[in-house]
Amino acid sequence: MTEPSLIALVVDDEAPARSELRYLLEQDERIGSVLVASSGTDALRVLESERVDVVFSDISMPGLDGMELGRVLARFATRPAVVFVTAHDQHAVDAFAIDASDYVMKPVRPERLAEAVRRVVASVQASVSEPKEEDETIPVELGGVTRFVARSEIRYVRAHGDYARLHTETGSHLVRIPLNTLEERWAAADFVRIHRSILVSLRHVTQVRMDHGRATVRVGEVDLQVSRRHMRDLRQRLLSRPSGP
Repeated sequence: MTEPSLIALVVDDEAPARSELRYLLEQDERIGSVLVASSGTDALRVLESERVDVVFSDISMPGLDGMELGRVLARFATRPAVVFVTAHDQHAVDAFAIDASDYVMKPVRPERLAEAVRRVVASVQASVSEPKEEDETIPVELGGVTRFVARSEIRYVRAHGDYARLHTETGSHLVRIPLNTLEERWAAADFVRIHRSILVSLRHVTQVRMDHGRATVRVGEVDLQVSRRHMRDLRQRLLSRPSGP
């Protein structure tokens, strides 16, 4: 498939940073043209009159900052991809929550920016062709350091108020994302609600047991209770899964 020629919008309140990022993007043959904006508000004005495929935005800006801009874009009927370009890593979890395509740290390395463009191109191609499921990475905080966990490693998720705890084979990670958000977002990746507070990955379910009308699923070495309310949906999802790994 021919790679698309993307129209990019660079948003940064610092002129040197805008110029550098624009220059780097213009060296990428997958980028057709690069627009610029000096603030989140300015970016929205550009988006009113121009078609934009991807927004590369700083986060710390006066007025409407990059994260707030991303939340506005998430409500667009046809939204551009969003890549955050920032000197700070503490917003990585928030970026995931609004479905950002990537999170690039300053100073920007050309090879890292090229990887961000590749992810955007892949998402654009997937939207115009037969969808191909890609593994998603989730930023988590561990010892004051942001690390990334692949969605495929997550066995189940347990709600903690407005937070969720992601359970993998080796441990768990608390992220500031409501369980309802993950349920909607990961439905196509075979995550299913089995309880009001539990979301489970069907690929990691090794056993479903019934005992006196109560159901449990085994995920690794853990048994998780299935509520009566969610049993029918779980059964239908298991039966509709394609055979094979």
